Amino acid sequence: MNDLRDFIKVLAKEGQLKVIDTPVDPRLEITEIADRVVKRGGPALLFVRPRGHSVPVLINQFGTAGRMALALRVGSLEELSARIEAFVALGPLEGLREKLATLRRLKDLAGLSPRRVRKGSCQEVVLTGHQVDLGQLPVLQCWPLDAGRYITLPLVFTRDPETGRRNVGMYRLQVFDRNTTGMHWHLHKDAAEHFRGCGGRLEVAVAIGTDPALTYAATAPLPRQIDEMLFAGFLRGKPVEMVACKTVDLEVPAHAEIVLEGYVDVDERRREGPFGDHTGYYSLADDYPVFHVTALTHRRDPIYATTIVGQAPMEDAYLGKATERLFLPLLRLMAPEVVDLDLPKEGGFHNCVLVSIKKSYPLHARKVMHALWGTGQLQFSKCIVVVDGEVDVHDYAQVAWRVLNNVDWKRDIAVVEGPLDVLDHSSPHPLWGGKIGIDATRKWPEEGHGREWPPDVQMSNEVKARIDQLWSSLGLEEALGARPGARSV
Repeated sequence: MNDLRDFIKVLAKEGQLKVIDTPVDPRLEITEIADRVVKRGGPALLFVRPRGHSVPVLINQFGTAGRMALALRVGSLEELSARIEAFVALGPLEGLREKLATLRRLKDLAGLSPRRVRKGSCQEVVLTGHQVDLGQLPVLQCWPLDAGRYITLPLVFTRDPETGRRNVGMYRLQVFDRNTTGMHWHLHKDAAEHFRGCGGRLEVAVAIGTDPALTYAATAPLPRQIDEMLFAGFLRGKPVEMVACKTVDLEVPAHAEIVLEGYVDVDERRREGPFGDHTGYYSLADDYPVFHVTALTHRRDPIYATTIVGQAPMEDAYLGKATERLFLPLLRLMAPEVVDLDLPKEGGFHNCVLVSIKKSYPLHARKVMHALWGTGQLQFSKCIVVVDGEVDVHDYAQVAWRVLNNVDWKRDIAVVEGPLDVLDHSSPHPLWGGKIGIDATRKWPEEGHGREWPPDVQMSNEVKARIDQLWSSLGLEEALGARPGARSV
């Protein structure tokens, strides 16, 4: 795959695309249709006749685990985790073979760096100045109380004013008029840091409708020194082709469907919001920078890619799960005792963290809590639950069983204060507030638990093996399958 169109072809071939020819309004109606489809695990949707527009709308391209894996060129998200783990597991370079293998790995990565090209299909049509009209795009109004129409799947390109290093993030854009939008980057984001440090105008470019690996890379919480387009090249297995913008000194993916070029000014802000957000609540109105669009370029027959967020599950749940699997190996570099991690979608992927560990010393769970609170976007975690390594953190019933039975609410709870996501509405203070850590591991005498800790109730492996051999002869499988709600062993 080279671009969004290639991905659409893959989706169609896999039976994962539904083309809708019925005229549907981008204001609210597409949202209601997409919401019903994503919550039932349905296909990607291509609306070819959005009411009032000639540009088709693609939505729900990431809306299942299978499609997310297709987007990232893997058979499953666990396979993606294994790829990352294999890459970062350099180990000690004790012999010539290990050194050569490491050099080959680094050479391969260098060959995936983004590559500049002279021409790009994203610039087949170039509109500048008074020709720019964002009303040409079928931008959605997602929810009834939204302040207007929002571009929800943009890749926002900026450069660090000091180092020149590129950053690509995803920040919603409320359309104000034909050539201005809001720029909703949060205080903690890299682009917001660029904005604060620019001393005047900061040039910005926005790509809409890219190879899905690029779209995902823009959402990934990468360390500041890692170029998102290099990371996208790693996911794709080949470099991303970039082309110079027409009116700003930035580069954008050459095969994007639509590109907006322009600037934000540090002295200008405008009221933005409310917006129906991924927390399931409306994020409230606040003042944000204004993006002035100096050029709108696009392919001759562009496709407008978008998404909606709201009460889980939504399409962004699968983007979040990809991040969870991708960054588990990286987290283990800092905290090798971590066995597994789960970020429940109901917590918006930052309000709750479930983590299993190999416990080695007293209060080890507390160490892990504070390590997570000091790591990237995990700093926003409002609740961290730590369980022993054998517990499946993806089985929420198992986690709840451990919490409700293993925790003494006076001894095993850590309540701290720290940074919170801008979207958190529960804290009495914006941007910071209370967090809780729950140690649901077995307690040791060294941790103040002088009583005997009971073993789990479970059958021996020998008896399980004998019954496995007998099972088919018992005639129970059909009987169990016939009961409403029953599941086979």
